[in-house]
Amino acid sequence: MATHNDDVDWDSWPVADYLAENYRDLHPSDAAVITHHSAFYRRLAPGSVDRSVEFGAGPNLYPLILAAAASRRIEAVEAGTSNVAYLERQILCGPDASWRPFHALCRRLNPDLPATLAGALAHVNVVHADVRELEPAGYDLASMHFVAEGATEDYAEFTDFCRAFVRCVVPGGHLVAAFMENMPTYRIGPVSRWPGCPVDPEIVTRVFTPMTRDLSVNHIDTDPTLPDYGDSGMVLLTAVAR
Repeated sequence: MATHNDDVDWDSWPVADYLAENYRDLHPSDAAVITHHSAFYRRLAPGSVDRSVEFGAGPNLYPLILAAAASRRIEAVEAGTSNVAYLERQILCGPDASWRPFHALCRRLNPDLPATLAGALAHVNVVHADVRELEPAGYDLASMHFVAEGATEDYAEFTDFCRAFVRCVVPGGHLVAAFMENMPTYRIGPVSRWPGCPVDPEIVTRVFTPMTRDLSVNHIDTDPTLPDYGDSGMVLLTAVAR
């Protein structure tokens, strides 16, 4: 039987293990995502986006940093209490030093970003909520990183998450996303097990084509400096909502 999103205790997401395995260093795959996304954000005038959302934010700060040049307000929407607590500490108490290289690269690629890491995160408001319950057309831009394919093992539910992602922006709203390619069910740390829905560029294209225009889907290879979760790289997307 496939594991669905509601079968999982997202409040127990192992933040410390996840960060240690993935984000205590700036890995080549992160740099590739940041490079790709920075080209997307450079097309937007500074401060031109009134309200943007990080759809299922988790504890990953670099998507929030990337959005800060274009967005006057960024809502980091997250359901898991451990992730919410981490995000709130980063904003209220100051970000971990490990995020400084991420900010430095983001700003080198997009000089319109605030000059400091804290300045970039000053645009962020943490929202403890289920992304599936976001109001339709509530945002001008939506960003999603490793959420839809990591929330379920069921392709239909993966598609539903993608539809909710597109639906939360206004028609003509901007979309930017990253997916793990062919990600199976996987472990973080010594014991925790989490769902994975294997997707590839063809699946992502098929799901998003009816809902978007100006769709661009790209692939980056697997990163040997990261733990071997069984994936085969990443799928990167930009689009405009129909």
